[in-house]
Amino acid sequence: MRAVCPGSFDPITLGHLDIFTRAAEQWDEVTVLVTYNPNKNGLFTAEERVDLIERSIAALPDAPQNINVDVWDKLLVDYLNEHDIKAMVKGLRSSLDYEYELPMAQMNQRLSGADTFFLLTKPEYGYISSTLCKEVAKYGGDISGLLPGPVVEAVQAKFN
Repeated sequence: MRAVCPGSFDPITLGHLDIFTRAAEQWDEVTVLVTYNPNKNGLFTAEERVDLIERSIAALPDAPQNINVDVWDKLLVDYLNEHDIKAMVKGLRSSLDYEYELPMAQMNQRLSGADTFFLLTKPEYGYISSTLCKEVAKYGGDISGLLPGPVVEAVQAKFN
């Protein structure tokens, strides 16, 4: 079975990486799908995000071989339907994430028949978000231990 882990990942955090690797233990193939709005300016381009995700996965001591990375700028359900994927995996840090994700999961299920599987974030990653990491980095704070090594360097380079 195949699953998709969709998100903007601007940038990927250690929490995201944990969800990807845990999903890879449950599904035969996991696609980390970088979704983005081409009309919005993120810190990284979609291509940079793909590169950072691939480098972060490759840097793992026991890097899973069943994770690939793709990019999509249309409706998520269109990707699911085009690739005949019936499972999405999302990480939940708190009940706030659940409240945000639930209506999207229900709409995606209605439009594509795909189910969303929620993995609870490990406690050590529960407070980490891409937005907070960017803000800390912008003001010179230490983001090591929050983001994978290749991402720390890339974020610091954007703000220097």
